[in-house]
Amino acid sequence: MASTPVNKAHGLPAASNYSICSMEPGNFTHGLMGVNLQMDRVTSTTLWLTITTVCLIIVIARLIQGGISQLRHIFNLDADHAQQAYWARNGNTSWPWLKKRLIYAPLIRKRHNRSFQWGRLNMGTVPSRFHTILLTLYILSNIAYCCFLNYKTCNKVALLAELRGRTGHLAFANMMPLMVFAGRNNVLIPLLRVSFDTFNIFHRWISRLVVIEAIAHTIAWMAVKDLADEHAKKQSTMVLAFHDNPFLTWGLASLLAMIIILFQASSAIRHLAYETFLHIHQILAIIAFLGAAIHGQQGQLPLTNYVYVTIGLWFLERGMRWSMIAYRNFGLRSSTRVTVEALPEACRVTYQMKRPWQMRPGCHVYAHFPTLTWSLSSHPFSIAWYDTLPNTIESEKLPTTTADLANTLPNRNSTTTITLIMSKKSGMTAKLHARALAAPSNTISIPGYIEGPYGGQESLHSYGTVLLFAGGVGITHQLSHVRDLLASYTASTSAVQKIVLIWSVRTQEAFDWVHPWMSSILQMPNRREVLKVLLFVTKPRHPGDVVSRSAQVQMFGGRCKPGRIVEEEFEKRRGAMAVTVCGPGAFADEVRGAVRERVEEGVVDFQEESFSW
Repeated sequence: MASTPVNKAHGLPAASNYSICSMEPGNFTHGLMGVNLQMDRVTSTTLWLTITTVCLIIVIARLIQGGISQLRHIFNLDADHAQQAYWARNGNTSWPWLKKRLIYAPLIRKRHNRSFQWGRLNMGTVPSRFHTILLTLYILSNIAYCCFLNYKTCNKVALLAELRGRTGHLAFANMMPLMVFAGRNNVLIPLLRVSFDTFNIFHRWISRLVVIEAIAHTIAWMAVKDLADEHAKKQSTMVLAFHDNPFLTWGLASLLAMIIILFQASSAIRHLAYETFLHIHQILAIIAFLGAAIHGQQGQLPLTNYVYVTIGLWFLERGMRWSMIAYRNFGLRSSTRVTVEALPEACRVTYQMKRPWQMRPGCHVYAHFPTLTWSLSSHPFSIAWYDTLPNTIESEKLPTTTADLANTLPNRNSTTTITLIMSKKSGMTAKLHARALAAPSNTISIPGYIEGPYGGQESLHSYGTVLLFAGGVGITHQLSHVRDLLASYTASTSAVQKIVLIWSVRTQEAFDWVHPWMSSILQMPNRREVLKVLLFVTKPRHPGDVVSRSAQVQMFGGRCKPGRIVEEEFEKRRGAMAVTVCGPGAFADEVRGAVRERVEEGVVDFQEESFSW
């Protein structure tokens, strides 16, 4: 028997005796009846093309930035202060104007990463002005796609069916970027040189959009179902419709998981117990995606295969992470060894890695201790210090075989040590500090491993002047930059001629966290020529203890004022200037505001390392 031709635009049989105007409401309660498949495909394709276009624009902008940075780096390798003056001036007014009013600008006034507090609850932060514009345009485009319906139809039930199809279709279409943006190994992070923190912002807002579209999809179906029951003059069969109906049951399961996520992923709940939140969140996400995939498969809905691809990407990203952890931390005979030393309100955690690592300044890792927590940690820690050292040769004999010779090569016979500073908060860090503090020597060895490294996308080698602001434990992010820049200055491989490290702490006890590494940095060659350290103690125990060691290492009592420091160093800058910050949100916002005040007066670039999730 020949099959009946189908009108693919609306899911209707193509025969002339079928008409939307004459169809009863019950025909629109299931399947693709009344759904405008052609327009659905246009909207999802347009959505993905828009995301691709924005990514391409960012790639082009990054390539231009990278080209300018590379030229500046090359021309300033042997340049003196006067020769670098050319690169200290803005070449045009458009880009500095955009940086001040769009790229670096908070949404309103100065507040960006300073979280809103309600009592002890963290209510979240506000996206930047640029991020807000992108998110607003993205959300408005989705609203426009949902509203682009055939309002001239003679059957209003068909209009509701079209809305049901459009909202469901767009929810499926948004699931792909939703999942991609959530991954730590997101390929767009190195390609666009956009931080995981930024992608996390877009992940959260797109997820909210998906939930709203799924709710709208369900409400539209319920409205059609209610009209069909009313037209048939019978009591509501809404609940009975789910009985022995996998199509509706799995769709409902997906919707309920999404609604729970909508509330469970609020900032207050996330920050109360992040590890617990994350694992519940992942279970709910699996239910939501799997339910949506089966719902689509049962109804033969468009984009169902893309939902399965999205699920596959999630498992692939997880597999990559676990493979990286296994390769870098475990071997047949040994594994990564961890030493924990209790410090004032923090722990110094040193990992002796199973295999050598390649490090970049500004990297961070995720630490896990199986004996402290049952779950995989998702809190990032900046790498404070690292060393790759040759192993001690146990025998003085010369190699007598090929195997012996291979074992003496540096890449086969070296050990990488990575050290983190974990500030004592609650949960895992509090347990770790308590266990180390209880040991006789305040030092313990426990099983553990780390995942990474991540981040470290930006290089500071092309700038003549670099200001590194750190608040509290944020010093760990900046130490690797100081060490790298000093080494590159000595080797004449960077343009840097002036480095200013600014560290703000509450008490002087925090200096113990990084004392051995600061001593190493202060002993590096040519340190006095380029490095200046400014230390601020906001709550010193005794004012007399706040004493500067030298002109290069100065200590002050009271709050750090980033605006004044940026102003002073800007006037005395050498070449192009970079300002980076890692610290509490309010402190970072102060630094951001200070940079914006100067960005139109000369070349000043701003970088912020934040972990706001």
